[in-house]
Amino acid sequence: MSSSVKTCVTGCAAAMLLTMNAMADESMLDPAPVSGWIVTLRANAGFSPTWDGSKNLSPFLLPGLSMRRPGTTVGFGAPDEAPGFALYDNGVLKVGASGRLRGPRQQSQWGELHGIHDINWILEGGVFAEMWAFKKLRARAELRHGLLGHHGDVAEFYLDWVEKHGPWTFSIGPRLRLGDQPYMNKLYGVTVQDSLYNLSVPPFTAWASAASVGATTALTYDWSEDWSTTGYVRYNRLVGSAAASPLIKDLGSPDQWTIGLSVSYSFKVDMF
Repeated sequence: MSSSVKTCVTGCAAAMLLTMNAMADESMLDPAPVSGWIVTLRANAGFSPTWDGSKNLSPFLLPGLSMRRPGTTVGFGAPDEAPGFALYDNGVLKVGASGRLRGPRQQSQWGELHGIHDINWILEGGVFAEMWAFKKLRARAELRHGLLGHHGDVAEFYLDWVEKHGPWTFSIGPRLRLGDQPYMNKLYGVTVQDSLYNLSVPPFTAWASAASVGATTALTYDWSEDWSTTGYVRYNRLVGSAAASPLIKDLGSPDQWTIGLSVSYSFKVDMF
């Protein structure tokens, strides 16, 4: 990982660990937590790049899950953030675990990727921390490690301005994604074997860098305490070694759009 990316990721991780340690001491003074969890299931569908860096859009359907303790405030959640659950939440600061699932990239499905190495389903696990700087501005950071599909590290940062009026919630804000060398090279690298089978691209080794910058806007309607619907649009611009990759320059596009609709249902579970 480059020194700048390593400094950023290491600093965020240290801040999260210090925060969780401080909250652990503080929690000894708190009353016993309410039993059970409020589980939120999501069905997320729409159109996104066919593969990371593709110039074409394809339909997608992915599940989502998050959990919170009964009695805690139903907080804001951006539709493009990684699902997870909070280990600590005082209404201003939230720290917890998160994970992300991404679909595979297979050369057999897309003609332009003939000969390019496949990427299986990607599963990432890690931690997140978010804070409300003031009532309408939320900052969130996620640090995740690849468990399946790749074995690199990725950091994502979100900043959202949130306006709530009755059952409606509107949000908009910038995004940033960073990746270490194993992560970037798995997604955007081209091996010698790849280039021999696909003469459209030369060999390329990606380096640790920012992967994308962009923005997301969303509109949510709460039908009840249990049901809600969210529509959203996200734009990402691939940068750094992602933008320099011949996969993007010769076969794809640095401009990445996602249009989606999600439906959420929440219910209480008392078993754990």
